[in-house]
Amino acid sequence: MVAVIRRATPDDAGVLCTLAERTFVETFGHLYPADDLAFYLSIAYPVDVQREQLESGDYAAWLLEIDGEAAGFAFAGPCGLPHADVRPEDGELKRLYVLREHQGGGWGGKLFAEAECWLLEAGPRTLWIGVWSENLGAQRFYGRHGFGKTGEYEFPVGRVRDREFILCRPVGATAA
Repeated sequence: MVAVIRRATPDDAGVLCTLAERTFVETFGHLYPADDLAFYLSIAYPVDVQREQLESGDYAAWLLEIDGEAAGFAFAGPCGLPHADVRPEDGELKRLYVLREHQGGGWGGKLFAEAECWLLEAGPRTLWIGVWSENLGAQRFYGRHGFGKTGEYEFPVGRVRDREFILCRPVGATAA
């Protein structure tokens, strides 16, 4: 097995969007009525938006490739979470997913480390993450990296509204 994590380019926008859809369905698809899931997927991952984000330099993504196939990714950029304490200079880990068959090998942690380094390149700043309220494994993972719950919001998937937790790691906080 040959595994590589590399910085994604704008040319990878299609691969990232396909992988985002696949991992979302694999992880959460069973939670939603088919029409709500289909509607969400039809608007959630537009390739042209992903390409523009990567071209802007304000966002970055990393691809995990195993034997030449995309198996996971991380995506980061400016914080867009609905919290009163978010500042324009804050960063957000927007997505971090690894296909089920490649989970448990430390890939999520390695992708997180890449995104974290990039988010902090400009210097210390507050970092944010949104996570589904029922995703206890992700909450524990981020807790180990110094993130704590600071709020909640509703995440729409069609007509369904998921309860999402807003996690924050203030400037100067350290991993647990």
